Amino acid sequence: MELYLLFETVSGFSLFHAHGITKIGGDVEAVRNSIHDLERFRNVVKMVGFQPFPSAYSALVQCKKMSKGMLTEELKTFLVLNLPRVKEGKKPKFNLGVAEPKIGSQISETTKIPCLSNDLVLELFRGVWLHFNKFIMDLKQGDLERALLGLRLSYGHVNVEFDVNKVENMVIQAISSLDALDEDIAYSSMRVRKWYSCCFPEPVKVVNDNYLNAKVAKFVENKEQLSNDKIPGLADILGDEDKAKEIGEAAKAPIGEDLSPMNLIIVQKFMQRVLDLSGYRKKLYEYLVIKMNSIAPNLASLVGVVVSARLISHVGGLANLAKCRPKQLQILGAEKELSRASKTREKTPKRGLIFHSPFVAQASAQNKDRVACCLACKCSLACRVDCFSETKTNAFGEKLRKQVKQRLDFYEKRLASREINVTMAKEPR
Repeated sequence: MELYLLFETVSGFSLFHAHGITKIGGDVEAVRNSIHDLERFRNVVKMVGFQPFPSAYSALVQCKKMSKGMLTEELKTFLVLNLPRVKEGKKPKFNLGVAEPKIGSQISETTKIPCLSNDLVLELFRGVWLHFNKFIMDLKQGDLERALLGLRLSYGHVNVEFDVNKVENMVIQAISSLDALDEDIAYSSMRVRKWYSCCFPEPVKVVNDNYLNAKVAKFVENKEQLSNDKIPGLADILGDEDKAKEIGEAAKAPIGEDLSPMNLIIVQKFMQRVLDLSGYRKKLYEYLVIKMNSIAPNLASLVGVVVSARLISHVGGLANLAKCRPKQLQILGAEKELSRASKTREKTPKRGLIFHSPFVAQASAQNKDRVACCLACKCSLACRVDCFSETKTNAFGEKLRKQVKQRLDFYEKRLASREINVTMAKEPR
């Protein structure tokens, strides 16, 4: 049976006839050995048809459709005009070799032409690609490579431009960067606290927060220069005048060691780095708020910007989150605990990422699971409204937020009344 090869390039569609395949016995190893010899390869493969693309845009359209496994009308017409005609009701006496099995299945279903994609066909394609510029006289050396590079760039730009999740990708990257910044700021603030306490340990005893301690250390710098004039500025940072005066009194008789000017400069630079990271973190959070209000305003109003962004990032997009059932949404972020519970036959987790919601945090220990279940149902409704509604508004999110708050109050009041009844029953009459 004869074999034809469909070869697609950036320049156009081409059809080759492997007419000399019987001379080498159809052996893959024999074809591989004959590829590098042009004269020998021409005795095996001959071009029978070529249809160039009229423009670069046409090549891009054909490439985009064929990458999805679609048979275009241009390709179908090219095959009908160049392949041997098949009488109606009879099987073709030839096979068509293709590089992509998806295209081959589409051609077989549409034109009833049997297609092949095996090792022999792939070796023949490798030889065609190696000597393709010799088959077309007007094609110069390097033209095909430059056209291929241009098509790759255009194809990449089109895929990025028409990506339906491109805005959500910004949210995913922003929340990932925000979490990384929180870890860096926490670690760096702790390091500043320990480093500066060698010189001036008194603020560490007064201020418990690591970041606030770093701001105090940056403001004080040299403990010997902390005079009464700086007490108001220190009070503005701490928000408490008594603590500022306590630090000022401690600076008059410090117990820490004295730092050399060089060491003090190093510590000050590290403090400034922590403050710069905190400033950038604030700007990144403001950017995330703007993005979430434009993508999922109802979900952001219901559970907050950070939790809603983490839910979208965890599943890879708002559309995927809208497809989740409430029970699935409730345990998002607790997959490891769920897997461990299924192996050890322990209790399955009742909440995941939504555990960080203010509603779950406000609930008592006995009502956290109930509130998480209710919140997961409302989140499922909110993300579906955000995904499929044409106008972006947070009206539904505010309504759902009020409903969850009412349910939380109902659970807490019922629990309080139950505890009162139990207490009254235990009291002696």
